[in-house]
Amino acid sequence: MVEDEDIDLLLNDLFEIYGYDFTSYSRASLKRRIVRLCSLDKFPSFVELRYKVRSDPDYLKRFVEEITVNVTEMFRDPSFYKSLREDILPILGTKPFIRIWHAGCSTGEEVYSMAILLKEANLLKKSLLYATDLNPSVLEKVRKGIFPLNQIKQYSESYIASGGRLDFSTYYTANYGQAKFDQELSEKIIISTHNLVSDSSFNEFDLILCRNVLIYFDKDLQDRVLKLFDASLGTLGYLALGTKETLKFSAIQNKYKQLNREKIWKKIQ
Repeated sequence: MVEDEDIDLLLNDLFEIYGYDFTSYSRASLKRRIVRLCSLDKFPSFVELRYKVRSDPDYLKRFVEEITVNVTEMFRDPSFYKSLREDILPILGTKPFIRIWHAGCSTGEEVYSMAILLKEANLLKKSLLYATDLNPSVLEKVRKGIFPLNQIKQYSESYIASGGRLDFSTYYTANYGQAKFDQELSEKIIISTHNLVSDSSFNEFDLILCRNVLIYFDKDLQDRVLKLFDASLGTLGYLALGTKETLKFSAIQNKYKQLNREKIWKKIQ
């Protein structure tokens, strides 16, 4: 069994030794993931897991990767992407330049989905997509733009459901069970580590997407991150969250108007 006191000790280690602050993450979610990791890596006791994290920087990478949630896919929730395609991009297209931030981007499937939408709207040339995550190892996957070929069928179906009209294979080259996406997409993606818990705003954006990240934070941290997004969005910019996330009851809710049934809000003040 992993006790709450054990998790407090481990979180303190992570912050004091490495500067990672997970203290405002949902405790129940953290506990589940730490217990799962103990089982996966066959630690006979929590003490040995804690020692490994404290003393082995290579294992730390695995630990961070396991307890930060990296479940993502291309064109996830096709109706959301259809709304971006039909309602948001035509408005952003009137701007001379478009900056989009994917916060907590994980391995980058959603970033490449956005790049494809921009290309099909003839907006990619005047756009930059900023892909950030706490975890440097997942950002390596974004940089490479290579995804398992066995997932592409599902991605292709979601792409078509989002209003895509081309053959999805237009955008990648298949080789040895993997799909490598075109350089034309990846060269518009700026990749950087960014910690939503502790780092500040770094640009002014027209659209910020942070989908299915806030659900793992406690209420205070959710509010802090939403204020960060608010400070990072230009007037009349857009904020997109995950299906179980909302601006209701947040400190910034009165500055935004929800556009439709999708989780997209427009900054109105």
